[in-house]
Amino acid sequence: MKKKTPKNAVELSWEEMCEVAEREIKRLCAGLPPALRARAESVPVLFEPRPSAAMQVDGIEEDTLGLFIGPEWAEEGEVPMPPQIILYLENLREFSETEGQRLGDEIKTTFLHELGHYFGLDEGELGERGLE
Repeated sequence: MKKKTPKNAVELSWEEMCEVAEREIKRLCAGLPPALRARAESVPVLFEPRPSAAMQVDGIEEDTLGLFIGPEWAEEGEVPMPPQIILYLENLREFSETEGQRLGDEIKTTFLHELGHYFGLDEGELGERGLE
C-alpha cells in the first residue's frame, strides 16, 4: 500500500532538508545574546534521517525528533564525551506535516529544546518555555 502524502507536504531531498536545518540554526543562533550564541555555536549539530536501529535498542524511540548527547555546559570538563545535538530530519519533516507546521519552525523548536538540555534545563523547564 502506498503511503498518502499530506496536502501540506513539501518534497525535499536530503540535501535540501540539511540546508533548511543549517539555515534555521544559523538564523536562530545569530539572534541569541552574545554569550549564549558562542556556547550554542560551539555544540556540533548532526543531521540524521531517523534514530538508528542501535539507538532504538538503547531506548531511543523511532519517532524521536532530536537528541542531546554528552555533558551539560556546566559539566563539560568532567565528562570525556563532547556534547552534541542530533536532529532527525525525516522525523521532523513528518511531524511538521502532521501538525501543519513549517519544517523550519519545527527544526528551530527542536534545536532550542536540545540546546536547553545542554544549558541544563530538564523536560519540565523546557515545557514551561514552550519547548516540549
